[in-house]
Amino acid sequence: MSVPSPCINICRMSPDTGWCEGCQRTIDEITRWSRTTDDDRRGILAAVAERREWLGAAGQAVETRA
Repeated sequence: MSVPSPCINICRMSPDTGWCEGCQRTIDEITRWSRTTDDDRRGILAAVAERREWLGAAGQAVETRA
């Protein structure tokens, strides 16, 4: 089974972080997602989790899929 995308259809790039405000991926990670391996996707998801923790610690709201 393929690793699901973290996209939640809130597609705006933050000028402060360079990450998508919806999924916290970089442009490179977003464009790479559809053609990469599941191992790479899991690595991207690990980076996303770290970014969400950082944003939460910085007091910034993080929208996630319910």
